[in-house]
Amino acid sequence: MKPLFVFRPEPGWSITAETARAMGLDVQGAPLSVVEPVEWHITDPDEFDGLLVGSANVWRHAGAELERLDRLPVHAVGETTAETARAAGFLVASTGWGGLQQLVDQLGGRELRLLRLAGEDRVPLDLPEGIRVETQVVYRTVPEPLPPEAMTALRGGGVAMLHSASAAQRLCEEFDRNSLDRSQVDLIAIGPRVAAACGEGWRSIHIAAAPTDADMLALAESLCQN
Repeated sequence: MKPLFVFRPEPGWSITAETARAMGLDVQGAPLSVVEPVEWHITDPDEFDGLLVGSANVWRHAGAELERLDRLPVHAVGETTAETARAAGFLVASTGWGGLQQLVDQLGGRELRLLRLAGEDRVPLDLPEGIRVETQVVYRTVPEPLPPEAMTALRGGGVAMLHSASAAQRLCEEFDRNSLDRSQVDLIAIGPRVAAACGEGWRSIHIAAAPTDADMLALAESLCQN
């Protein structure tokens, strides 16, 4: 069986790794970045009709300033982000399933002023008519090097899961920096944008049937056994 490499930041890394090990997979890898808060402030929350949130990291790292926004309904990119918002006491008005652009398109046709809470590295959006978005950065990701044990394991090949375009870019950088062979590794991307960020030279690139950890792990289970 091929090893499965996971590279997402914590706490996602441990969650994915625990689930994969319960499936009998040999989990390797480590976070290639850490997430840290950014100081921020909103002058007038009443200027907005809701919050647009593309990551559960917002609720983990945005800090006390979030309390000033708790009357605003949340439009969350996916169910994990929505669950984290509810746990923080926010009302979730809508939940996407195919990325933040899909969610914004879903909201089109209404007049909405949304406050987007995001990281420094974020997806550009093509806003439909009626939707206005102001972006506030509340966290950033800081790169981490590939650990020596993961580097050694990758030289033998395997399957790697990539949950974001930034993770894909970091993996490419570490492969190039350490002269690792891409052709020995199969990649699983959470969506088309992440797959496009992977570049070329990999043994194969696969896109999960839906942008969820469960769908990525189902694909990983099949690839690791081949």
